[in-house]
Amino acid sequence: MIYGDKGDQIQALEYHLQALPILQEIGDRLGEATTLSNIGLLFSQADDGDTALEYYEQSLQLTRETGNPMGEATTLNNIGLVFENKGDKTIALDYFRQSLALSEIVGDRAGSALTLFNIASLEDQLGNTRTALTTIEKALDIIEDLRTKVASPTLRQSYFSTVQNYYNLRIRLLMQLHQQDPSQNYDGQAFSVSEKSRARTLIDLLTEANTDIREGISPELLATEEKLLQTLDDIEQVRLVIYNNIFSKESEKAEVDRNLAIANANYRDFQDQIRKESPQYADLKYPEPLTVEELQAQVLDEDTVLLQYAIGEQKSYLWVITNDGLSSYELPKAKVLNKAIEEVRGYITGMKTGLPEPLQRREDQNRLNAINQLSELILAPAVEQLKKKRLLIVADGNLHFLPFSVLNLSGLEYHPLSDRHEIVNLPSASTISILRQNTIDPIPSNASLAILADPVFHEDDCRIESDDPNCFDPQPEFKLDPRPDEDLNFLALKRATKNFNNVDWDRLLGTRTEAQSILNLLPKTNKTLQAFDFDADRELMTGDRLQDYDLIHIATHGFLNTEIPELSGLVLSLVDKEEHPQNGFLRINDVFNLKLNADLIVLSACQTGLGDQVQGEGLVGLSRGFMYAGVPRIVVSLWQVDDAATAEFMTRFYRLLLRENLTPAAALKQTQQEMRTETKWTHPYYWAAFILQGEWR
Repeated sequence: MIYGDKGDQIQALEYHLQALPILQEIGDRLGEATTLSNIGLLFSQADDGDTALEYYEQSLQLTRETGNPMGEATTLNNIGLVFENKGDKTIALDYFRQSLALSEIVGDRAGSALTLFNIASLEDQLGNTRTALTTIEKALDIIEDLRTKVASPTLRQSYFSTVQNYYNLRIRLLMQLHQQDPSQNYDGQAFSVSEKSRARTLIDLLTEANTDIREGISPELLATEEKLLQTLDDIEQVRLVIYNNIFSKESEKAEVDRNLAIANANYRDFQDQIRKESPQYADLKYPEPLTVEELQAQVLDEDTVLLQYAIGEQKSYLWVITNDGLSSYELPKAKVLNKAIEEVRGYITGMKTGLPEPLQRREDQNRLNAINQLSELILAPAVEQLKKKRLLIVADGNLHFLPFSVLNLSGLEYHPLSDRHEIVNLPSASTISILRQNTIDPIPSNASLAILADPVFHEDDCRIESDDPNCFDPQPEFKLDPRPDEDLNFLALKRATKNFNNVDWDRLLGTRTEAQSILNLLPKTNKTLQAFDFDADRELMTGDRLQDYDLIHIATHGFLNTEIPELSGLVLSLVDKEEHPQNGFLRINDVFNLKLNADLIVLSACQTGLGDQVQGEGLVGLSRGFMYAGVPRIVVSLWQVDDAATAEFMTRFYRLLLRENLTPAAALKQTQQEMRTETKWTHPYYWAAFILQGEWR
């Protein structure tokens, strides 16, 4: 089924058809039944229901003859789906009920949940909303129980992402009932379901972070962890050497990448073993997501409003919750919203300026029209409740990639949200209550600050030969002659780093100016650590020196691994002072092992606010790693902003933070407002990229 999972159904069908006579010849009737069912599934996916039924019926007969009730239940469920697609809903319902009865007899709880979901979907289509709701609630009771029995956060997250449609169906049914009878708090129940469906793995991890689950673990097991982490580092070193040689074969690169993935999987398994053997983990009680009433009592005040979105294929929803009220709204389906979001992001990140006057005016108007259209879709229904309150945004789907600060509710005049509102992003409403289990202090006026900036990414960097840290690197001209080691090493290092997001890591000289400007804002009495050039390295980040700082500012590139999200991270110095390549990649895995006491961390370079979008979890990226490491507030970027604009933005932000003692949320708002009103920086590309995640107080 590997080819089927990859979407290559023709190849998958060929392999199954080749396997079928072999299984029949050797008398493997169980394998034959499974293969027949898989062939039926492939035809069903190709909308050939009649052929699918032929294979399913053969499979069904074999499962009964061989006494395989679990396989029989699966096939009955699949037959029900075929009849549902053919429009024969009564027949489909009968097959689903037969499947459910068998699944319950054999104790296949996951199978029972799936069939209950199919029954609920069918009852919904038949107009039996309350019956559908009761049925999907039974399915979700099973899902919630099964979820707690999965020790591995990675597997829990993976499993949870496959059942998001269960939660979405329950939300939609509750909202249908709310429209029929708004007095019964069905929309409040729908919000609770939405909250249960999101960032649950993050909430679990943050709960674990408040408990030392390694306490009581044997020294031998902890030594194993060191070995596994060392193995990851060693493979990374080998990987750099291979990618650092322009004569390396693609097969060598593929092998070392495969070894890295295996080592990462081994480390995941070890973390699961820690959880199984930890006395603290055994006693750990995971919190339930907050209800509306708990949210109002524990999180919201009269100056703060929560906007929580649920984006669905059929319908989307927005809940607006204040400290004393709840309102809900139906929004367009995902396809409509995604098109509008993509258009706005395109106008912002694909900035066009300096055009001839008529063209520039048209470009600016088109951008405003796109922003207004999206604002109308996702914000206009709630405009009366926003006033000048702080906005807590719990996004969903592609809304994670949208800076809400650019949205406009002022019609033809452009007055973005950031003019009137502090804006804070949260993975879920419940996240903040977990973060607050640890004391979160306001940022003190005498805050200590650690800055990492302007790392060395290649061996041809002028800083290796020059004492002037501001020296300029001309673009090297590479030759094919292998003798000039410097040229080849630089080329190879660039090739190595190109494997991440297919980009080169150019020097970020502007981050040095940015960092020095920030340092100049602090009184001389404040404790500081400045790590520039070669000192901005992985060893500093993974050591214990940063534990003593209230603020941590990291100005470097970020990279995203969509296949293995925990291998995403930050790029620090890739070369040491002796010109040797070194492991400069700080991955999310590494971040989860940090112990930080900082009140705020700022990641001021490329796209550090992005991550792999996992259904039910949102963006799995650096922010959640730093939250786990103990940082309650994180400022990240949604796209790459040029050096000069970033330096200007950060200098203003820190001035407001350190000299005027504004909160990070207020400082971010005012910085965006200041830059927007200056001609040079008025385009949203310059001021809207940075967002605050986590605590706002």
